[in-house]
Amino acid sequence: MRLVPANALVARRRRLARASRMVSTAMTVLAVTMLAAGCHVTATGSGSPAEGTVAITVAAIPGIDDAPLYVAAKNGVFRSAGLDVTIRSYQSVSKELQALNGGKVDVAAGDYADFFFAEASSRQPRLRVVADGYHATSGVMEVLTRPHSGIATPRDLAGKTIGTPESQVIPVHTGAPYSLETVATQSVLANDGVNLAQVRWQPLPSQDLISALSHHQVSAILVQEPFIFQAESQLGAIEVLDSCSGATASLPLSGYFALESYSHKHPEALQDFRSALQQAQAAAVLPGPEQAVLAGNPGMSMQSASLVTIGAYPTSLDAASLQRVASLMFNFGVLTRTLDVTSMTGS
Repeated sequence: MRLVPANALVARRRRLARASRMVSTAMTVLAVTMLAAGCHVTATGSGSPAEGTVAITVAAIPGIDDAPLYVAAKNGVFRSAGLDVTIRSYQSVSKELQALNGGKVDVAAGDYADFFFAEASSRQPRLRVVADGYHATSGVMEVLTRPHSGIATPRDLAGKTIGTPESQVIPVHTGAPYSLETVATQSVLANDGVNLAQVRWQPLPSQDLISALSHHQVSAILVQEPFIFQAESQLGAIEVLDSCSGATASLPLSGYFALESYSHKHPEALQDFRSALQQAQAAAVLPGPEQAVLAGNPGMSMQSASLVTIGAYPTSLDAASLQRVASLMFNFGVLTRTLDVTSMTGS
């Protein structure tokens, strides 16, 4: 184990302590409405990077799950931890993976199922989990239907077509799950005794799902927030099932990844990044910044955003918790081999 000079450890602790004090203030500032538009963000605070500051470029898909990342960068929380963080926004995990593999970014944030599939499909291990990002709570991922559709229970979905967000990384095969949403929902359906072979998934762009339900193109839709709130508000949509309940309750949804090569070269920088991010996530119990992200969506006010259900932001990295996702993917055939998540966390 490499020894770190005592004065360096003291300086590191002081930086992280300053970051912790700044988080509570940062999370009350409504400075992240640009997230909903998916714009590029260079958020390194004011002035030039301090001497000895480590630069980290993060790829992210702006949304509820990574709101603390943007807030921490925008308000100098990472800088107080000795990091110069730049966030580049992408439209899909596949684009993030291209950027990560091409050396354009150092860390990528996104859906666990997509990153785990990419790792399991690789001939050589190459991804490492840097930090846990977002967990499900009741009401953040649901199957919804129209009023008077005749669908009242999960068993009523047999023989029906469910609109689902398009696949980003995992190949789509007829009748098979291809995302964390579809895997989690199949788990709930199976527990309710539904014949999974009789449930049809219809991949659609996320922004088209509510319209597809309204125009009877699908019998139900599988969506996360804020689309749940929008479907309920616009159509009076009714919940058929909560995809993150029972065996899938509190399911980890997204996290932060780096290449193994980068992790070996910059272990201390990634540890500082994780610590600062976890402090921001701990302060996310204050809902203002997350609601500001949602309020940036067209047609959504701050009052409406306050009604959207927001999941949980974890404050530690637990490999056993993340293993639930990989095991679920294997059990439902998304992964053809078991994936040891512990080997990806270094724990």
